[in-house]
Amino acid sequence: MKLTFLGTGAGAPSKVRNVASVTLDLIPENGSVWMFDAGEGTQLQLMKTTTSLARLNRIFITHLHGDHVFGLPGVLSSRSLQAQASPMHIYGPAGISDFVEATLRLSNTHLTYDLSVQEVEDGETIFHDSRFTVSVRALDHVVPSLGYRIEEDERPGALQVDRLRALRLSPGSLYGLLKAGHTVALPDGRVINGEDFLGPGRPGRVVAITGDTRPNQATVDLAQGADVLVHESTYGPSGAIMAGRFGHSTCTQAANMAARACVRTLLLTHFSARHTSEDLDELQTEARAVFPNTFVMRDLDEMDIPFAPRDEA
Repeated sequence: MKLTFLGTGAGAPSKVRNVASVTLDLIPENGSVWMFDAGEGTQLQLMKTTTSLARLNRIFITHLHGDHVFGLPGVLSSRSLQAQASPMHIYGPAGISDFVEATLRLSNTHLTYDLSVQEVEDGETIFHDSRFTVSVRALDHVVPSLGYRIEEDERPGALQVDRLRALRLSPGSLYGLLKAGHTVALPDGRVINGEDFLGPGRPGRVVAITGDTRPNQATVDLAQGADVLVHESTYGPSGAIMAGRFGHSTCTQAANMAARACVRTLLLTHFSARHTSEDLDELQTEARAVFPNTFVMRDLDEMDIPFAPRDEA
């Protein structure tokens, strides 16, 4: 499980930052990559990474401002030009269907794969498979803006090999069945329930990703207990009035949300073009005064998401 920040800027691209997009690499877990927002130039940023469009199969849009969606038609078209055939699923607020349909129709773009677009609402569980669940919360911006919570199912405990060897069971395919929790009948008549030979399970990882938002209780609910919170940080502390006026957050407000939600790590993104690289270092310092485990993200930064230590689980 790994996050890659394709764009960490707000409003418009700059010489040092592209606009909003982040990918969640789930290739080790389920063979796919998910994208959250696709601002202008996202496909160019994607080419600077090792991520393949062939693995990208879900895109989650937080809101319809251009710095979060203007790159979406290009991503869809480029994936088609590569003759990809696997389906693509898009999730977003009301209006995302019209946006996608209009841009593809007016540009005469014909996709080589099936495309589904789902408009989602506050509180919905919008995706669930054998390993992950995605839910959505409405946040507080000047247009409808969503946050997404990605929850991994609990991981099974370790197979207690010493106990199995004490029963004179040799390693092999049998161990795989027991690790999966199956009940196995042995040739000598014994019946072994795999669940009886598993250690304590380990909670799955949780990632929360906000769209543009003012501080609000929904963000705290979205991120409660998350391993990682990705939160916008358009302004520094001195920009609190502008942040409130335009539906954004400061770095310290984001840090306060992380503290209230009891997350493990806060990753800041979506910085105003007025901020220099040196400014970002200051934003990180200011945020850490409120929430110590805070990191400022820059374009193409990557962050692995490990399991919580067992003494924290």
